[in-house]
Amino acid sequence: MKDLIINMPGYCVNEYKIAVAPHEELAKRIMVLQKDFIEEYKMPYKTAFIPQISLVAFKQIQAFEERIINRLTIVGMGFHPIKIELSNFGSIPSHTIFINVTSQVQVTELVRKIKEDGQRLMKLDTENKPYFINDPHITIATKLKPWQYEQAWNECSHRHFTGRFIAGKMILLRRKKGEYKFSPIQSFEFQNLPIEIKQGELF
Repeated sequence: MKDLIINMPGYCVNEYKIAVAPHEELAKRIMVLQKDFIEEYKMPYKTAFIPQISLVAFKQIQAFEERIINRLTIVGMGFHPIKIELSNFGSIPSHTIFINVTSQVQVTELVRKIKEDGQRLMKLDTENKPYFINDPHITIATKLKPWQYEQAWNECSHRHFTGRFIAGKMILLRRKKGEYKFSPIQSFEFQNLPIEIKQGELF
């Protein structure tokens, strides 16, 4: 019966991410780094993706999508644009290389606000809870093999990179079953308006 429900229109389970993205010029600089990684460490080109700072990752049935969009619209209306500073590289041994976000306070404040106002809509079940990211960064390469990671981190740990941008919106991205990449489905402008969200309105 559960499988039947999940396969009904509107009840398929999708993967979602909420993120902020740098402006076009900075994004192009980061994508050059990704391209260099792909070519130097013999990675498949499909591993390249649009640079972004992920805030939340979750799974949910598509029938909840409209309510999630409505909630994020209100969160965005009440939040303010944020200045984001990038500096040099970090890693998650032994599989991921990323660009450090040094101005983390306002980013984590946004994550907290999304969690406070929307986490119940993002919880699929007890085994699939939303993952709120408290160490914001921009991934350059992930799922690296040990030799790729070792060589790449040896190089990146001595390289310098700086950048900054104003995040004026957040983006909701979706990946349906069978798809490789996430696709943006809605953006939410930060308008810094006096909005009050009552928890009873979540449903």
